[in-house]
This record gives sequence, C-alpha cells and structure tokens, in this order.
Amino acid sequence: MPIVDNGVYVAGQRIKNPTSLAETFEYTRAQHGMAWIGLFRPTPEEIAQVADEFSLHALAVEDALTGHQRSKLERYGDILFIVLRPARYIDETETVEFGELHVFVGPDFIVTIRHAESPDLSRVRHRMEGDPKLLALGPEAVLYAILDEVVDEYWPVIEGVENDIDEIEDALFENGGVTLSKRIYDLSREVITLQRAVAPLAEMLDALQRGAPKYEVDLELQRSLRDVHDHALRIIDKAAAFRSILENALTVNATIVTQRQTDTALQQNEQVKKISGWAAILFGPTLVGTIYGMNFVYMPELEWPLGYPMALALMAATSVTLYWVFRKRHWL
Repeated sequence: MPIVDNGVYVAGQRIKNPTSLAETFEYTRAQHGMAWIGLFRPTPEEIAQVADEFSLHALAVEDALTGHQRSKLERYGDILFIVLRPARYIDETETVEFGELHVFVGPDFIVTIRHAESPDLSRVRHRMEGDPKLLALGPEAVLYAILDEVVDEYWPVIEGVENDIDEIEDALFENGGVTLSKRIYDLSREVITLQRAVAPLAEMLDALQRGAPKYEVDLELQRSLRDVHDHALRIIDKAAAFRSILENALTVNATIVTQRQTDTALQQNEQVKKISGWAAILFGPTLVGTIYGMNFVYMPELEWPLGYPMALALMAATSVTLYWVFRKRHWL
C-alpha cells in the first residue's frame, strides 16, 4: 500500500509506527490515541481497505474513488470528509498545476489521500510533531494544519500569476496579437480553475468555526482557523481581481488587434487609390496614342502640320487634368 507515513499519537507524542492499517487500528484503540495515516495515489482496493478499517461512509468513499471533486466539506455522523484542490506554480512553464487532496477526520483518526505532489504534508507532520501541545488537541488540530498548509501554498501561485499578468500588461501595447490573446486566454482558464479551488474554502472554514463550540474545539484552535479563514478570503479576492484584469486585457488586446487590422486595411486602400490614380493618368496618353497608332488612311489630323503637336498636347492635358483631380481628392 502506498502509505507515505503512518503513526499513532498519544498526548501529542508519536508512540508507534505501525506497518499495516490493521496494526494502526489496533494500537489506536488500545492506547486511546489518534491515528494519522497519509496515502499517496492509492488504488481503489487500498481506499476500500481504509474505509473498512475506519468505517468510512460509503458516499464519501465513492467520492474519494471517483476523484475530480470540487472543494467541499461534508459531515457523515462524527466523521468529516474534506476535499481540497491544492495548487503550485511551475516557474519553468509559467503554469499552475492543480492537485486533489481528500481528508477523512474522525474522533480518533485522520486519513489523507493525496493525488498530486502538492501540498507537502510531510511539512505539516513535522510541524505538528514539533508542537506536541497543538498535536494533543487531536484530529481537528491536524485538519487545521493541513488547511493552513494548503492556503499558504496558494500564495506562491498568486505571486506567479501576478507576475504573468504584469508581463501581459507590459506586452499589451507593444506586441499585442493572436499569440498574446492565447496567453491571456490560457492564464484566464488557470485563474478560473484557481477560483473554483479557493472559493469554497470560505464557506468550509466558516462552517468549521460555527461547529467548533458544538464539538468543543479548543478556543486557540478556533482562533487559528479564523486566521486561515482571513488568508483564504484574501486569496479569493486576489483571484477575482485577476480574472477581471485578464478579461479587460483580452478585450483591450482584441481592440488593438482590430485597430491594427483596420489601419492596415486603410493603408492598403490608400495604396490601391494611388495605383488606380496613376493608372488613370497614364490611360489618357495611352488612349490617344492607341487611336493614332491605328494607321487609318482617312484621318484629317495626319495631313495637318500641327496634328502631331496637338496629339501630344491632348495627351499632356488629359494627364495633367487627371493628376489635378486626383490630388484634389487626396488620392495621390
């Protein structure tokens, strides 16, 4: 079984490192302690084994087996089922990677099922084991630490996305175009996914605080949950602001692209007008020359002494007149 870590705790101290879930269950009940089991990408059979050992509700187990759940908190009797969507920012690709974390919290156990590298729950365990007084508060304290870690890991994501938005704003009026539109669109999708991950946290943390007195949660732990709640609200506000900025950036970029296309079309139209104007100017002499080039026998002008100068003058007059007309109309 992909057990990352498995321990039994009594009064905030780790007293046993069981080698199997059955042994964990046995020691937890015998010592009246708390079991903390961390699983990484378990198979359906392995999740079913955990469910059997700790009598997890079938609906919660079904969600854990299905995966791809939204962030949520559900209570089944005295067991809480929490789904979290942690995230991390990857600098190399400038993208956000989202994971999924399922947490089962019972009166004397907490089971985490992680499907991605984030969050780093080993850091949570080291933090809690370094603070026996906090760990002695039980599974609720571990849940607080997990929520705190997930929310804290959103901040590098926020900073990374903020840097990406700054780059987009700098490029908007310099080299905006289809490529920039695609980058804005891709980042917008990541921000929307981030919103879907963090938005439910406010209601989840609010529900935990409302239920704290009923389940006699330690007062200091309640205050710590409020602090996590405040951080989550700030992240939610940031994500909403990012989405608004990106929507505006996409609109502005589309306007810039349209304006550039319009300017290009106008420039092309001006060129067409110039070409047409010069073609018309040259058409006059060509027409006269063509007529006289037909070599008819009966053409009175052929016998006139001034016939040739008259033809040249007619060509020049036609060209000058057309040039003056086109200049007046700003075609040339």
